[in-house]
Amino acid sequence: MADPILLAQHGDTPVYLLPALANRHGCITGATGTGKTVTLQVLAEAFSRQGTPVFMADAKGDLSGVSQAAQPNPKLQERLQKLHLPEPLWGGNPVAFWDIFGQQGHPVRATVSDMGPLLLGRMLELNDTQEGILNIVFRVADDEGQLVLDLKDLRAMLQNVADRATELRAQYGNVSAASVGAIQRALLRLETEGADRFFGEPALDVMDWIRTDASGRGMINVLAADKLMQSPRLYAVFLLWMLADLYERLPEVGDLDKPRLVFFFDEAHLLFTGAPKALLEKVEQVVRLIRSKGVGIYFVTQNPLDIPDTVLGQLGNRVQHALRAFTPRDQKAVRTAAQTMRPNPGLDIEAAITELGVGEALVSMLDDKGRPSPTERAWLVAPGSRIGPATDAERQAVRQASLLGLKYDQGVDRESAYEVLAKRVNSAPAAAAPGGGNGAGAAPAASDDGLMGAVNDFLFGSTGPRGGKKDGLVQSMVKTEAKRAATKLLRGVLGSLLGGKR
Repeated sequence: MADPILLAQHGDTPVYLLPALANRHGCITGATGTGKTVTLQVLAEAFSRQGTPVFMADAKGDLSGVSQAAQPNPKLQERLQKLHLPEPLWGGNPVAFWDIFGQQGHPVRATVSDMGPLLLGRMLELNDTQEGILNIVFRVADDEGQLVLDLKDLRAMLQNVADRATELRAQYGNVSAASVGAIQRALLRLETEGADRFFGEPALDVMDWIRTDASGRGMINVLAADKLMQSPRLYAVFLLWMLADLYERLPEVGDLDKPRLVFFFDEAHLLFTGAPKALLEKVEQVVRLIRSKGVGIYFVTQNPLDIPDTVLGQLGNRVQHALRAFTPRDQKAVRTAAQTMRPNPGLDIEAAITELGVGEALVSMLDDKGRPSPTERAWLVAPGSRIGPATDAERQAVRQASLLGLKYDQGVDRESAYEVLAKRVNSAPAAAAPGGGNGAGAAPAASDDGLMGAVNDFLFGSTGPRGGKKDGLVQSMVKTEAKRAATKLLRGVLGSLLGGKR
């Protein structure tokens, strides 16, 4: 049985988070500068020391210090003694840095096929017709054995299907050029945010996040999200793929003594503000159902109102740092936040929220029966790792020591739909050239350029860029004479039959 995680101290009374109930999710809320990120760091390293891997989206760039040991200083020692807080276990944690753009960590990639037409269509906010065409494109790629790995593959398949719309209509349905153009424009918007770096190979295996080091400590995976937050659509695509893939691949395990994996989403209001409906639906679905797979999800944001009600109602463990109520709207937000915490007869929660100091919080954890405990006003313990970012040199040293770099750092662009279709287009003119193997009746070899080429096309016909053939003068005369002979023969036969009847 995993030991309870000491989170805070209420006088001489400790406040614990029970690892067996950590998969009931939670939230850490409070105004800027009140200690939310430090609380996240305390929980992350506590889970890691118990052998539970952690994923953190680092929105501000200051969580990388979890990889480095903190140095005790007189000010911190004075605080610990004054508040009767235990001294933390000083030391860094096993960390793997990740970055979709590949600059601050190992690249994170997924293939377009992994995303699939349904998720991709929803993220691009396509209408029913456009989503149907996207399904046709993926189906044609599957039927013809084309690999759709990155955006250029998908663009090539879209163009190919549009060019062959007449040929494919009978089997797959109508393909509108206008709808294909709309999909291409949506892909362009996504590409401008950096999606061309996200889609590709080698694709991330999310099981590489569920690892421990040689001493049994859970790996803390830190995703650099400071630049990613400036590309909200790309961030939504990544989260939607990650949550869907994780949910589909993890087996049902029921209630464990500690989670298999814990997610922390810092600055969650940036995630939910203006998020596509598909992402909100997926987050809600995952929060509701992924508990049985042994995964806990924790949102860190400024106010509980930043989190949709359908998600907020699933978050059992609560840490509320200070909120400031300088305007009527702020006062309403404080009242609402107080109403989300379990009442304590000896504590005015609404008044306390505005009085909390830095590092102080209102805490309500789930007890051993899964019930929220009465809200307590408590001081949070200090982390043993560094508060603040790691230096570039420290980050680079951690990255170079990671064996995952051998698997992910070097991108791979193997032959896929784009290359196959490009070869097909380039080989079409050679196959269509006179004497290029068109079978019996092919025109004599001649140059396609200049006057002779024009005369050759006039006499013997030509082949268009999509394989369509146009008859020349010779073929037209042959067909005309053949029709006349057939008509005479048919008339003769009919005349003989009618004459026989008479």
